[in-house]
Amino acid sequence: MSMFTRKMRMLTAVVLEKDRDNVVKALLEKGVMEFVHIDSLPADKMHKLSAHSSEVPKAVLSDMRIRVETLMREGGIRIPELDKKDIEELPKLDIDDYRRTLDKLTLSLQSVRDNQKAINQDINSISEIIRYAEEKKEEYLDLRVGVNTHGSSSDLLQRLKMVGGIFLFDRKPFISLTLRRDSQRITDAMDKFGWTESTDADAQKSAEGEAVAAAKAWIESSKSDLDKLSKDAALKIGERESELRSMWISLRIHELCEHVESYFSYTKNTTLFSGWVPEDDSESVESIIYSVTGGRCIVEWTNADEVPREEVPVEMTSPKIFRPFERMVQNYSTPEYGSINPTPFTAIAYLCMFALMFADLGQGFILLLVGIIGTSIYKKNPMKKDGIISRYLCNLLLYLGPASMFGGLLFGSCFGFSLIPALWFNFDAVVEGETVGGIIQDIYDILGITIRFGIIVIFLGLVLNWINLIRKRRFYELIFDKNGLVGGALYALGIWFAWGFVGSGYKTFPSSWFMMPVLVSALVIILLKEPVGFVIKKVRKEDAGSIGHLVMSTIMEFLVEVLEIFSSFLSNTLSFMRVAGLGIAHASLMAAFYDMADMPGNIIAKILIMILGNVLVIVLEGLSAGIQSLRLNYYEFFTKYFTGHGIAFRPVGLRSKVVSD
Repeated sequence: MSMFTRKMRMLTAVVLEKDRDNVVKALLEKGVMEFVHIDSLPADKMHKLSAHSSEVPKAVLSDMRIRVETLMREGGIRIPELDKKDIEELPKLDIDDYRRTLDKLTLSLQSVRDNQKAINQDINSISEIIRYAEEKKEEYLDLRVGVNTHGSSSDLLQRLKMVGGIFLFDRKPFISLTLRRDSQRITDAMDKFGWTESTDADAQKSAEGEAVAAAKAWIESSKSDLDKLSKDAALKIGERESELRSMWISLRIHELCEHVESYFSYTKNTTLFSGWVPEDDSESVESIIYSVTGGRCIVEWTNADEVPREEVPVEMTSPKIFRPFERMVQNYSTPEYGSINPTPFTAIAYLCMFALMFADLGQGFILLLVGIIGTSIYKKNPMKKDGIISRYLCNLLLYLGPASMFGGLLFGSCFGFSLIPALWFNFDAVVEGETVGGIIQDIYDILGITIRFGIIVIFLGLVLNWINLIRKRRFYELIFDKNGLVGGALYALGIWFAWGFVGSGYKTFPSSWFMMPVLVSALVIILLKEPVGFVIKKVRKEDAGSIGHLVMSTIMEFLVEVLEIFSSFLSNTLSFMRVAGLGIAHASLMAAFYDMADMPGNIIAKILIMILGNVLVIVLEGLSAGIQSLRLNYYEFFTKYFTGHGIAFRPVGLRSKVVSD
């Protein structure tokens, strides 16, 4: 694992037209290159190049591949993974034949889908009637109880079913329950068969309940029919599994080839292409191109420092163990190229915060168990759609569970009980006001722990920011920025000042020989920020504005910067008190549930209350702790050093996800 984002190099190569296809296949197999359009050549040479023209547009290939994938998923067929063998044995692309095959298979499934559609429409219609009946919204319903005086009741039933509703004609009097909006059509059909309403008051009274009960039973039966139809469709598709898999492989590889070749430019006999490659893969990529072309090529490399930083793609190299936290970073933004990889720092900070907020050995074990079971289910069913507990959450619980268990060991908590000796101090006892001895005496001491933790996190963020600025040679920001050296100095001074005040029992402010020199020096540096920037612009011959504007901006920038440094660092530090707040709330909720469990004399009721309490705490407090840990990382930690202006590195290879232009 590298502490920084992965180093990149840009490849530009020229190969003969006859070697193009082999080069494309070799690069797809390697799968480490992100292609870019050729736009850096001199303008007088660009007109000599022509763009790639394909026999089958990529959009056609993509649409047909998606069509095949839809059928495969319906048939429970797993999407294959491509490898070198698939490229070597790639069959000739025959779009017309593929289209005929898919049309034929789709036509054979049409009757099944028509039946599914009809059943779903009936279920939706009848479910609406049931909902109105259960909600007592009689104004939306039309209930009729009676018999027909002439004609066939089966013919009447067929007419009524064309309108839609709940009809019980296997008994007398007949029952019809429909939507009020269809009442006129129902009346027209019934009048032709001489419908007569029943005068039986009991039958009228119980009719709606009987109709709803029968409709619910019908819906359950219809769902079974839908399952059977789905299995029939899957069986028909499964009979063509081999053909569909072969078709998908062909379409996918040709689609990838078209995607790669769309970045190529051509002369009469040569092909020119360019793209980004990780520095540690550059030698192997160059070797592959030379090998495939038999040396008939020209390969040139451009280092990333020769290109504007914002144009270089970014890849974070983190061990597999950090993958869930890498996704957290990516959800926030992509870091700038050449900056520190935030993933390991995010993982450590997140797990520490969660352990402090949700410290319980037993409940942590439940989280771990859920993560293990969920991960196992998803691995056994790779095509299973994500539920409320998604794949990502299951993977994350494999880390959060042990973190919570470790916190429980530190604070001696297991399912809210002090069943085990605390390695540090008894958190629950402190919350309940008991004296536990040691340095932790009350809730204020717990708040102090989290504030200290927040100070460490904030200072770590500042140090990481300084490292990033030094690597980017942004020394002006390193010195003058609020998250630079001057901001760090003022923050350290503020922490020292507050620490001394609290240590004296809130009686006296600390004083030392270095306090005033540090404070005055930091304020002078902030005051010089605008004048130094003015001089730099003058040296670079940029528009620096007038002297009057400089004076005004210096005064305003000084006041705003000082106020922002003190207020933002203070709020950032105090924000970590929410870590203690969530931990205290967790202990208090468990204590409340156990007090409730002591109220009933029934042992079964007591056990049920304790189980319910633990379930609610695991779900609600676990969710809150996870969200607050994420919030503190994003808004208190990332804001100190994270620069999210990067472009994610997306190499194209056989295992790439769906590619887009």
